[in-house]
Amino acid sequence: MNWLLPGTVLEVDPQRPEAAREICASLFAAGGLVLSQVCQLTGLEPYTVQNWVKRGFLRPPEKKKYTCRQLCRIILINMMKDAMPMESICRLLSYVNGQLDDESDDIIDDSIMYFTFARLAAACPDRWPPEDLDGAIDRALTGYDAPSEEARHRVAQALEIMLTAWYAAQLHQQALRRMADLGL
Repeated sequence: MNWLLPGTVLEVDPQRPEAAREICASLFAAGGLVLSQVCQLTGLEPYTVQNWVKRGFLRPPEKKKYTCRQLCRIILINMMKDAMPMESICRLLSYVNGQLDDESDDIIDDSIMYFTFARLAAACPDRWPPEDLDGAIDRALTGYDAPSEEARHRVAQALEIMLTAWYAAQLHQQALRRMADLGL
């Protein structure tokens, strides 16, 4: 059974936890993505992405091209926006990576954060709270070379909050679908 890669409109096999990394590798093989491509992948309107850039949630594209790192930041925001206020999302991302429009102070590249999250979400697909959440987070962080133990701890905490928000958004959508089924 396929599921939507969190924060995107892309269907993937949840048994392939590296699907997000593979998709990004193929998308960015020839360089960056233009705004219309970012919108196709995320289901967002162009004005939304442009507004996020204008508000400093991510750095502006160079020569109208978004990098994998920028796309992953957009996807992270997109997957949490239905469950958390934008201010909270920004505080969470800043907790991990400092100034949102400055990548030089990041403790984890947004693409690594997203790929790690995708592995975590695939490992915990159908129940909340997942069994052994701390263990699942540790397994998802395998291979992440944190600059310090404090940095690793911050990333782990952020992943737990992101997973909670992702589940909350899914439950919200499920409730809306059930309401619609009842004609309400």
